[in-house]
Amino acid sequence: MEPAQLLIFAILAITVVLFLSGRWRHDMIALASLLACVLFGLVPTDEAFNGFGHPAVITVACVLVLSQALQATGAVDVLAMKVLPKQAGPTLTITALTALAAILSAFMNNVGALALLMPIAIQVAARVNLAPGQVLMPVAFGSILGGMTTLIGTPPNLIVSGFRAETAERGFAMFDYSPVGVLVALIGVVFVAFIGWRLVPVRNRADVSSFETGKYLTEIRITKESKLVDIPLRELEIKLEQLDAQVVGIVRNNYRAPSPPGYYRLVDQDVLIIEAEPESLGSLLSNLGLSLEESPVNQKDNEDKQKAEISATSKEKQKNEDNAELHLQELAILPNSDLIGRTAATLNLRRRFNIHLLALSRQGLRSYKRVRRTTLQAGDVLLLQGQEEALTVFAADFGCVPLAERQIRVPEKRNTVFASLIMLGAICGAAFGLLPAAISFAAGMLAIMALKVMPLRKVYTAIDWPVIVLLACLIPVAGAMATTGAADMLARNMLFYLAGDNAVLALALILVLTMTLSDFMNNAATAAMMCPIAISVANQLDVQADPFLMAVAIGASCAFLTPIGHQNNTLILGPGGFRFGDYWRLGLPMELVVIAVAIPALLFFWPL
Repeated sequence: MEPAQLLIFAILAITVVLFLSGRWRHDMIALASLLACVLFGLVPTDEAFNGFGHPAVITVACVLVLSQALQATGAVDVLAMKVLPKQAGPTLTITALTALAAILSAFMNNVGALALLMPIAIQVAARVNLAPGQVLMPVAFGSILGGMTTLIGTPPNLIVSGFRAETAERGFAMFDYSPVGVLVALIGVVFVAFIGWRLVPVRNRADVSSFETGKYLTEIRITKESKLVDIPLRELEIKLEQLDAQVVGIVRNNYRAPSPPGYYRLVDQDVLIIEAEPESLGSLLSNLGLSLEESPVNQKDNEDKQKAEISATSKEKQKNEDNAELHLQELAILPNSDLIGRTAATLNLRRRFNIHLLALSRQGLRSYKRVRRTTLQAGDVLLLQGQEEALTVFAADFGCVPLAERQIRVPEKRNTVFASLIMLGAICGAAFGLLPAAISFAAGMLAIMALKVMPLRKVYTAIDWPVIVLLACLIPVAGAMATTGAADMLARNMLFYLAGDNAVLALALILVLTMTLSDFMNNAATAAMMCPIAISVANQLDVQADPFLMAVAIGASCAFLTPIGHQNNTLILGPGGFRFGDYWRLGLPMELVVIAVAIPALLFFWPL
């Protein structure tokens, strides 16, 4: 083994271990891997950042913008409401939802497609008397299956196409993935809809009604003897933070001030509405010299009040002319959310948004204790209290999806039509070979901006920059595997010890190995690492490389065993009440179905 090969193997091994550990973001790890390759001379310094101009990276960025335009204009919501059955049994309903997720994911970002369908799936689950997870997991898997059917369906497909362009005259076209991808997706959707959903563990999700926040809200009146008179609310909040409590409202002169500002001065006869742990309530009262408000509002009334507020978020809202209306809203944290790794305490939710974090659900478990100091993760479900507009702004700014039925809102019919036509035009331009995919979708993004289909400030926020950095950094690293001969050496050893001269067995090994890696690390990173190996295996067997590259594309997309293999698996973790080990029950049969269908299909449509 040459020194350069030893170095690239060491760097890749460390990179994979860091990916699997989950301690650092994928884009950070990818950048570190690239810089290590540059420092050791494996990647020329003047080529280090060529990945940022790679057609696959450009296409991914542009497709994300076009997908966001479809979401923002309400086009997907309208489509979903028109095609989904209003009254049907579990099997038909899950079939329709899963198929729609697969179709949408073929042409838009699959995380966006799932985020749009999640509230509908949760409502449907309640209607057909199923646990939310029994609908959410099939829909998530359907969105993953749909992504493998077109060039733009998922980043691994674009990565694979880029490697093919380096060894052939051109990369894969828009629908080159469709013969195998559609067959695998179709059989996968049928399996999930008729058999698979029955394998999903029944978990009771910690939804709004189960949070039972009413019994933790306490009214306390300030008297003239109290030491709190004439002090700013900010000082009280500092004391309450030490007791893991917070003020969620103040009643003064029969008027309720929701989310009062920190400079708000307390006066005699103010009634504080405090959210606190029952066991800490006694300490709170004694430390502050306060007593409970003596009023007709007892525990039962308080619970009824909370149930009314909860009902208002999902059903018809009632106006209160005297007081500002507060709502309870569940929000699931998306995989690319800015909330990940942060705490509610550092976000200053009240000061910035006038909202409160009341509780948090993670993997089906509810948490009130120290919730404002809990580090947030993708898939967490937050129970927030605040005015409807503030909750909407917060969800949009920080990358969360509401878990309540949304009204269909089409800001402008013009924008809906433009967004749909621009996406269709970009797809046709790439599909018919009129323009390279990167150019066609870049033109579509420019059209979105020029016609102001969505606010210009949201164009760049629609791009998942960590994914862009990940792809751009790993493309040169994967290239170093080829230039150093490391990919050839791996291929030789795999053939010698496992496959021999059997090309079909080698094809199956590439598919299974890619699928296994994708279950535990980013699918785009998996594709970038496996493509050079797949090409080397094909070259040494003296067969066509296309079926091996297609196997990498399918394997990288099919991550069903764990919640960390694909962003959509992570997204349903909290809303479905799932645990880490729940995914394999449907995921393992699903991967076996994919292997059983994909191998014959690859041999038929892409002969060796």
